[in-house]
Amino acid sequence: MRAEHKPRQGGLDRGQAGSRRLRLLVLSLTVLIAISLLSRLPAWSLLELRSFDYLSTFDDPRPPQGGPVIVAIDEPSLADINAQWPWPRSLHAELVSQLRAAGARVIGLDIIMAEPSNPENDAAIAKAVGPDVVLAGDETLIETPQASQLIRATPLPALTDAGAVTGIASIDLSGDGIFRRIPGYEDGFAAMLAKASGAAAEILPAGRLIQSLGPARSYPTVSYYQALDPQNLLPPGYFKDRVVLVGLSLQNAPEIDKGGVDAFATPYTVHTGKLVPGVEIQATIYDNIRYGLSIREARLPAVAACILISVLLAALTVWRSTGWLTIVTSAAALLAFAAVSFAGIRLGRVFVSPLGPTVAYIAVAFGQAAFDYAEERRNKRQIIRAFAQYISPDLVRRLSNDPSQLKLGGERRTLSVLFSDVRGFTTIAETLKDDPEQLTGLINRLLTPLSDVVMDHGGTIDKYMGDCIMAFWNAPLDDPDHALHAVRASLAMQAAISRLNGQLEREAAALGRKPHVLKMGVGINTGECIVGNMGSTRRFDYSCLGDSVNLASRLEGASKNYGVALLLGEETARLVADTYIIVELDRIIVKGRTVPSPIFTVVHKADAEALAAHQAFIDAKYTGTLAPSHVIFEKLAGDIPELAAYYAIVQDALVGDGGE
Repeated sequence: MRAEHKPRQGGLDRGQAGSRRLRLLVLSLTVLIAISLLSRLPAWSLLELRSFDYLSTFDDPRPPQGGPVIVAIDEPSLADINAQWPWPRSLHAELVSQLRAAGARVIGLDIIMAEPSNPENDAAIAKAVGPDVVLAGDETLIETPQASQLIRATPLPALTDAGAVTGIASIDLSGDGIFRRIPGYEDGFAAMLAKASGAAAEILPAGRLIQSLGPARSYPTVSYYQALDPQNLLPPGYFKDRVVLVGLSLQNAPEIDKGGVDAFATPYTVHTGKLVPGVEIQATIYDNIRYGLSIREARLPAVAACILISVLLAALTVWRSTGWLTIVTSAAALLAFAAVSFAGIRLGRVFVSPLGPTVAYIAVAFGQAAFDYAEERRNKRQIIRAFAQYISPDLVRRLSNDPSQLKLGGERRTLSVLFSDVRGFTTIAETLKDDPEQLTGLINRLLTPLSDVVMDHGGTIDKYMGDCIMAFWNAPLDDPDHALHAVRASLAMQAAISRLNGQLEREAAALGRKPHVLKMGVGINTGECIVGNMGSTRRFDYSCLGDSVNLASRLEGASKNYGVALLLGEETARLVADTYIIVELDRIIVKGRTVPSPIFTVVHKADAEALAAHQAFIDAKYTGTLAPSHVIFEKLAGDIPELAAYYAIVQDALVGDGGE
């Protein structure tokens, strides 16, 4: 959408405004229906959850003070203990004893002990555990073509008989492989930890969203080998009254694309690209249960209401117009949707996805902007087509792209101005006074090809005055070769007149009547003019004024007095002298001036000797030494036949003045 595009409602009539509002209403209803259908797709739900990932971790929440402590089975411990994994259960028994002695309130072993091992080691761990120890269990769903089987792995009976509590450590992942929800187990590992610790905890329904509390190693963490000797390797009272979780936790959290042992993607993974150890995920679930941090999803009516409000806001934004303000307002609205969703997570522990309102707002606002832009483009094309009949299409495009130029005023520019007029057209009009349709048709057949020639050569048609055309070059667009283009246009206009005369002659012969022969005179002058929008505040034209314009008009009128079809001013002749054969005809005095201005014409064929003879002829004419009986008249008429009529006119004028 272009920033300058801004159709104004005030510029629309009542019908257009009603049509636009109806279209906006249809667009809004279509968006509501489309979003209701899209929201049923799994991909839509995953996009909503991804927005939850960013919003729930935006302010980088971290674990509450006094929460669980992690005893990590990590690389330093593997190196220090120097035993093959899995370690003997007697070692875990020693760890439990050390933690209990250090004051741990509850000990959670995120280690599956479902199969018997060495009898002595099993006896040692059975002796060490008690009601303050939660042992991890696992539940796996195995699906085959024949059936689905749920297999639950629980600790050895000897361990539970000794008082140990079983907690299922399995977790549920979303469709994109990210952990976000409370596991659906009443005897979940974290829930059993909370129960064993005696803390007052909310019983959370399965499926509620988890509030992540940082990336890997956000919880206080010590190595397994340190916990085996806390008195010497850890600060005093480190485990006092703390919930302690023991499990695999690599020092360097594995990257998501490499996977890991007991490590999973969480909402923080979108920021870090790292997986979080399962034992820390259990600690996160524990804190969500213990401190009521989990987040419920808004119900369908609330979500639908938010989307409806978004559509209404978008419709209100573009009700009158669309433009750069639409972009600013839309950006503010989208930020507001995200802010409201974030506030819901933090203040109300409820997640209202901003995806639906955001998509709805963008679809309505920018959809209407697209409609308006298309409508503006269509109107602009119509304007160009309509006004190109009167002025240069380049000028129409320039004005349509920059309406600020539609104001009164002008600028000084050097223009080449052309006037053309059909000679004897008054007589033709008199003969057709009883047939106005034929006269009008003849005018149109005349002006259409002449106008096409002007525009094809880059000219701007200023106005039509009956059968007369006024045009100019080098405005509104720059044209360095304006004089050359004007002269070329004048010659092409003469050719167009000849073609039209041929058509009229054939038509008259078919009807058995005398044809109307059209002859045209053209005057072109180049000079400084004032060009711009001139007229009144209610009606004005793009036109030009100045002495140079007056001289061009006089040249056109004088062309018939010199027996030529084209007269050029001095500056025009100078600018095209390298392209055409230019000959001087006379000097005339323009009204308002005292110095005579030389006038010229174009001839197509003349050798150097003929041109030199013509110049001598002109010099003699100016000095008054030219006699009407001089042989030069006959010789020049033969050498330059295009000027034969001119030489005859000069000779007749000398005879009329009494010359010899």
